[in-house]
Amino acid sequence: MSDDDASGQDAARDDGPAAGGGDRADERSDGRSGGDRAGGSDRSERSGSDRSGTDRGATDRTEGAGGEQPPEANPFERAGRSPVDGVGGTGGAGTARAALRTLAPRPAGRSYDIGGDGHIYEGNQWITQFWAGTRPELVQGAVPQETLLHLDDVYREVPGYARMRDLLRGNRLLVLCGEPGSGRKATALALLSEVTDHKVNRLDPRHRVDEIDTAALERGFGHLLELPSDDGRAEHEPHRGGDEHRDRPRRTRVRLSELHLDRFSEQLRGQDAYGVVLVESGDLADRLLRGRYGMYCPPPPSDEVLHRHLRTLLRGEPEGALDGARALARRADVTKALGLDALRPREAARLADHLARRQKEELTDAELLEDCSAFVRAQARSWFAGADRPGTLPEALPALNATAFRIAVAVFNGSAYSIAAEAAELLTWELASTLDPEQPPGRRLFGTHADSRPVLARSVLEDGELDLGPAKVPVRAVRFQGEALATAVLAEIWDGYHNVRGPVSRWLRTLCHDPRPEVWVRASIAAGVLCSWDWIYGFGELIAPMAAMDSAVPRMAAATALAEAARNPRVQPAVVAVLKEWASGADEDLLDTVLLAHGYVLAAGTVTGSLDELARVVRRREATDVDVIGTASFSVVRLLASGDPETVVRRMAAWLRDGRLNLANLVLVSMLNTLTFRTTHLWGLRDVPELEAHAARPLLVALLATRPSLAPHLAGLLRHTLGTARSGDAALDGLGSLLRRAAKDEEALDHVCRLLPLLGVTRRDRDRLRGLLKELVGDRDRPMDRRAAGRMWDAVAEGAER
Repeated sequence: MSDDDASGQDAARDDGPAAGGGDRADERSDGRSGGDRAGGSDRSERSGSDRSGTDRGATDRTEGAGGEQPPEANPFERAGRSPVDGVGGTGGAGTARAALRTLAPRPAGRSYDIGGDGHIYEGNQWITQFWAGTRPELVQGAVPQETLLHLDDVYREVPGYARMRDLLRGNRLLVLCGEPGSGRKATALALLSEVTDHKVNRLDPRHRVDEIDTAALERGFGHLLELPSDDGRAEHEPHRGGDEHRDRPRRTRVRLSELHLDRFSEQLRGQDAYGVVLVESGDLADRLLRGRYGMYCPPPPSDEVLHRHLRTLLRGEPEGALDGARALARRADVTKALGLDALRPREAARLADHLARRQKEELTDAELLEDCSAFVRAQARSWFAGADRPGTLPEALPALNATAFRIAVAVFNGSAYSIAAEAAELLTWELASTLDPEQPPGRRLFGTHADSRPVLARSVLEDGELDLGPAKVPVRAVRFQGEALATAVLAEIWDGYHNVRGPVSRWLRTLCHDPRPEVWVRASIAAGVLCSWDWIYGFGELIAPMAAMDSAVPRMAAATALAEAARNPRVQPAVVAVLKEWASGADEDLLDTVLLAHGYVLAAGTVTGSLDELARVVRRREATDVDVIGTASFSVVRLLASGDPETVVRRMAAWLRDGRLNLANLVLVSMLNTLTFRTTHLWGLRDVPELEAHAARPLLVALLATRPSLAPHLAGLLRHTLGTARSGDAALDGLGSLLRRAAKDEEALDHVCRLLPLLGVTRRDRDRLRGLLKELVGDRDRPMDRRAAGRMWDAVAEGAER
């Protein structure tokens, strides 16, 4: 339709979007309203009348002259769909940001000495693990007096200390439950020292409570017994599996109960003695806390413990040394190096030693920070050293459960507890199957309660929010009590225990098949981090198997892992080489992974380099290659949201000027995607803070809000997309969707009203936009708000003044 042909209709159209909108919908031959118009005959007629001569010529050159052509694939059919549509989408940006915050660059390592007796020595810390071999004779040893006197100086009473003391005096026996390092042992020694006037013995922890006889108890003394972490296991553990197990003696264990504690209490009373039993948090602790002897031992405030130790260590130093040490403990670089939310008493004592040495100038700042960074590594080391001993599945399974949960929290730190717990169960199965391939591990149905389990991983449950993309939902989230723990855990298992790599790799690949973005995004980023630490192993075991899958989700996960691995500058050249090799091959699945990987910038290193690689692949394909154009356009739009949209917009304009139809189709489909993709779905692996406020809006609106100088260029690309015959219908549908959203969002409406005059340059453009507004207002099922439509109508008219 020419401008002259349209002039006679101006009067009717200028009456506003409400005039005749409903009638036009009634006159549709198929009876559908504007909301159901995809593919309608009236749209075809309108698009045909709107075609520009330039586009018609380009189409004619492509299709050739003479003879009918068979119908070709339409690359615009997939516009507005992500590569993993139908199986969960790409998820929200919040999920990706949380995963990236969880895994920081790996800190430098530090040497540890592991003693043959199952102790780990790191600085002044020792961590007891397991005792192996036949049962020795019961031994006991007195706690040195200087230790008890020093405890009087530094011990800070925990909440409930007075009740613990009363219970101990009344029953002669107290069971303290808590985590190692939480102050249980110091509290037990303080209690026993107070009620016995500093006469305390330690009992051999290799023996159960029911094995202690009266002769082993010294009259008038306090007795401390620390149970191993596996002492609450099942009463009887029969051997299963092959013949190689049959020659081993059957191991029968007696489960600690109130009956055993009653007997021990009477033995202590008969000797006018006292006893405290330490039990690690878990199933046994849960049971004993419900009895008459059990009490939970909460950790004392770490600041007060630190102060008491500093006061002792800096006694005799110049005035101000104590205040200087406490100020140093609060310094930002020190707290960051520690990487822990709150220190446990044992850690507070270690930090006090480091701070005191710094005040005495025995350490430099760099040495202090290095010492502080070892805290999280020591925690990870204590969690995993010998966790599968003695090497038989029934006995190792409780420790494997705890190990798997800690690794799962490292990957899903801050995510839903239900997701982390299920992932932990899957990892337990992988670990158990590796330890004993002949025996299925099964799952306990009523194991450690969810309220108690997080303490096994030094984590907490809290109310959180999960970003699904279109919406955020409340979740019960699990989170490490320290930002550095996740990286320390993964580094410990990846570098410290080679045989764990296989089950962890299989586990991550399984998670990367999960269609829920809350699962595969986390798993793929963790896989990328591990690959950046050991590219040779990680690529072969994690990335390559997923990249060749015929399923969209694992390919997307492989692309994410490749991009994340490329964050390491020493690994990035290897990633580039792999992507080039796959791009030149014939495997379509690998090619799809290449296109997805270049949407993250990191693989090529720059936005320009990423666009070059995408164009190189697209130029070799047919203009109607739906899969390649669709995936490449998704990556182009992701690059638009990567923080440098100016470069992308300039390149899209250059592709249109190039004249090749495949590149032109890439631009057209990409512009269609900007109309419908929510910004949150286009997350990358680099932060773009300015887009966060517009996460729920279409990318085009987000760009108009954050980069207003791009409005004329974006409008020019969108005008071309609307005016091109092959993309016009889809573009008008996409624009209608954007206008509907803007009508419900006042801020977005302002940005759209500033865009519309740039789209309504010619009378043909204005007719197209007014016709669309009439359809939206006259839609019988979903009529658009008339006030918002009126503002848009007026904005379209402003284009005539240009």
